[in-house]
Amino acid sequence: MFGFSSKKTLMPTAAEALAGRNTPIPTAEKHYVTARALQAPHPEGMQTAYFALGCYWGAERAFWQVPGVWVTAVGNMGGFTPNPTYEEVCSGLTGHAETVMVVFDPSKVSYAGLLKVFFEAHNPTQGMRQGNDVGTGYRSALFTLGEEQAAQARAAKATYEAALKAKGFGPITTEISPAGPFYFAETYHQQYLAKNPGGYCGLGGTGVFCPIGVSVSA
Repeated sequence: MFGFSSKKTLMPTAAEALAGRNTPIPTAEKHYVTARALQAPHPEGMQTAYFALGCYWGAERAFWQVPGVWVTAVGNMGGFTPNPTYEEVCSGLTGHAETVMVVFDPSKVSYAGLLKVFFEAHNPTQGMRQGNDVGTGYRSALFTLGEEQAAQARAAKATYEAALKAKGFGPITTEISPAGPFYFAETYHQQYLAKNPGGYCGLGGTGVFCPIGVSVSA
């Protein structure tokens, strides 16, 4: 999924960012695969996490297939422009990263388990790009809800960075920051690869196992 301004690799300042709009972009009401509601309220006990790992088409598919995930949706987070359109995000002038919202049942899958999926599904050492997709919108990021998620994210990053270093990869560039507003993307982006099985997916991992949650004791 190539943006029309794919060389925008510098984060804009708040003053440089596009103005956006007060009205949310129209989006789907239900998940194309599960028919569950995309937006809250979700069932009691569910938790939410946000992951940015390049083009959100393939990224979302990686998560909706995980047992214990209730629903997923794609949108934008981490920038300045309220309710941005896809074209605005691609311009590099919103500061947002393409992001997957994951609502999950913590009794069936842990946040650490989702972090493992996140790190293994893409190459988190590439900076403002993921494969052929180049720009701030395709950066690797973990937008955390609360200190517990933040601490787990930092620990997972350090663990996986050591594993990558042992295989010759450079430092992880994944941004870890508190989650701000999540702006749902347009209807056609939601569960795109379920609607278009042959559609573009630029997601590719490093092939390096992420040892999160694996016991190191004898």
